[in-house]
Amino acid sequence: MMICPQCGRQFDVTMSFCLEDGTPLRSGGAAVEAATAVISGPSDERITLPLHNRDDGRSRQGNSVAVLPFVNMSADPDNEYFCDGLAEELMNALAKIDDLKVAARTAAFSFRGKTAPMAEIARALNVSSILEDSVRKSGSRLRITVQLINASDGFHLWSERYDRDMQDIFEIQDDITLAVVDALKVKLLGEEKTAVLRRYTENTEAYQLYLRGKFFWNKRTGNDLKQAAEFYNQAIEKDPNYALAFSGLAETYVLFSSHDVAPANDSMPQAKAAALRALEIDDSLAEAHSALGYYLTLYEFDLDRSEKEFRRAIELKPNYATAHQWFAANLTVLRRFDEALAELRLAEELDPLSPDIGTDLGATFVFARRYDEAIAQFKRTLVRDPNFSRTHSYLGWAYGSKGMYAEAVAALALAAIAGFPPAAVGAEKAPDYVAIKLDDQSGLSLSALQGNVVILNVWAAWCEPCREEMPYLEQLNQRYAPEGPRIVGVTIDGSGADERVRDSADSLGVPFTLLRDPDNTFRGVF
Repeated sequence: MMICPQCGRQFDVTMSFCLEDGTPLRSGGAAVEAATAVISGPSDERITLPLHNRDDGRSRQGNSVAVLPFVNMSADPDNEYFCDGLAEELMNALAKIDDLKVAARTAAFSFRGKTAPMAEIARALNVSSILEDSVRKSGSRLRITVQLINASDGFHLWSERYDRDMQDIFEIQDDITLAVVDALKVKLLGEEKTAVLRRYTENTEAYQLYLRGKFFWNKRTGNDLKQAAEFYNQAIEKDPNYALAFSGLAETYVLFSSHDVAPANDSMPQAKAAALRALEIDDSLAEAHSALGYYLTLYEFDLDRSEKEFRRAIELKPNYATAHQWFAANLTVLRRFDEALAELRLAEELDPLSPDIGTDLGATFVFARRYDEAIAQFKRTLVRDPNFSRTHSYLGWAYGSKGMYAEAVAALALAAIAGFPPAAVGAEKAPDYVAIKLDDQSGLSLSALQGNVVILNVWAAWCEPCREEMPYLEQLNQRYAPEGPRIVGVTIDGSGADERVRDSADSLGVPFTLLRDPDNTFRGVF
């Protein structure tokens, strides 16, 4: 028996999430520990965070820290990228120390602008200390004020103010990192110190451009990914041997097709080239291995090599949530659903507030045909981020897969309103949406479709009528205009599919995945 710690409802042991509120279920017992911590912020704003990282049954104690987003004290709000970048760079440096646990970026950054007591923030993030900062940047001058606080009593463990030039930014970062390590009395071994203090560029202009790229990549929308690529490319122009910039570029290009920025046959080869260049410069970059693995999964379908790249990435950086998240895609294609769900749960544990990871977890439930759990997971993700358009879109997919077509259309419409790229037609009015089920018995001619935008999901067997209609789907997609229909997503579910599915998907130019059955036939999601 499984119990929801929030509402107390009981479920069968096969369920993972409460169907009412999406809360992860716990094994039944007389006492069920609450699964979340709730923090009250200004204006009665409430933040709910999962309490993760308790594999050994104990809270994080001792050597653990959360790096809060640095406060931008500059007159120019555009300098937020710099503040966020410094905080994230410090997280990445500290996360390389085996004896130190570091709270995930998404969770720590959820406290941006909040005034909750440090002790409550630390409890929610499950850490013993908090690093907070403020940055004032004017031209090439910097003033950075840092303080490390013991969460249990609120006393300062260390604080410092730096009034320096931008050219000294790398020395400042090193000083802060080593001061935190010293204040927390963490043992820093020789190899760890080398890794922690490693610099990937000495060019401060390239570094600032890289931070801008990372800032936009973290937003995960089509327009933001496009800007991220532009800044990464500019960083590479400043320093052609900047491995981190190539790695960031690879992680960006590999997402272009799924966010409707560019067709896969344009962007995926660029992702591969950037990843290979990053690894040519530095083979120890987990992010580059992860991006290459994702490319191999989604584009070349070289699943054996892809798995090797992901395992190498995780070996190099076990706490890199994105590597676990993208590795799950490889496992899903192979229909190793239990392993895929395990990787995604680990990714979510490492980055508990990421809507992107939460959405992928729900998608994997759909692939595994566990539709109720998928719907509950998507709803749970939307509680964290109601405006994350991809979750609305995938929720529509889950509803459609279950045959709840009215709910599917409603969710897809919300995805468009929230800005999901395939639905962007005109801001002057909400377009009409149609979800269509096509199977052997439908008798539906796709050439008769009408409407502003058509969300076409083929929730049915791969059959002769589907194959016969495919040329029309291609023409429809190519002739898209604001007043006409557009194909943005196709799901083909049936054991009779063959590799012609892949050829058709390539010509459609929309994101897709091929699921391989144990008998080596194909199933597809475009």
